[in-house]
Amino acid sequence: MQPDSLIFIFLNAALMNNFVLALFLGLCPFLGVSGKLETAVPMGLATSFVMLVSSLCAYVINLILVRYDIEFLRLIAYIAVIASAVQLVEMTMKKYTPGLFRSLGIFLPLITTNCAILGLALFQTFKHYDFFQSVVYALGAGAGFTLAIALMAGLREKLDLSDVPGIAKGAALSLMLGGLLSLSFMGFAGLGGAH
Repeated sequence: MQPDSLIFIFLNAALMNNFVLALFLGLCPFLGVSGKLETAVPMGLATSFVMLVSSLCAYVINLILVRYDIEFLRLIAYIAVIASAVQLVEMTMKKYTPGLFRSLGIFLPLITTNCAILGLALFQTFKHYDFFQSVVYALGAGAGFTLAIALMAGLREKLDLSDVPGIAKGAALSLMLGGLLSLSFMGFAGLGGAH
């Protein structure tokens, strides 16, 4: 599989270099919202939407910044776009799904500071992806983020029904689960072949 093919870019972002489980970006919502599937999946989808919007805007912004030789404004421009996209998601959720909006709590506005989203915009810029590659990269990263948070939520829900020793309950168990998921996703690293 060619490293610049759209399928490779999608699989690379979703599995081989999963933002949460391989690059360790976006751990705050991963650990904080993954208690139940009913909140984890919408959080993953909201983050995926913000990733897509940020990716598209970052591509256009980068073209403008390069054209006028003001690339030093890249970081602040990307942060402004991410904050705007999160506000859009937040207002939409508050209007159409107020229960979900309340259940996500502080983690919804924290998407703004989610390093996975800023990382996505910066990575695609430094990899010199074209428009379609940027879109596929964002979709792959969003799918990988949603997959990781949903897997974690499923495992945590199962373990809530199990008899777990007191010393391993809570944050300790969540970190152990995250580590095991990370190890399993590291196995995907060999899919791309030796490059």
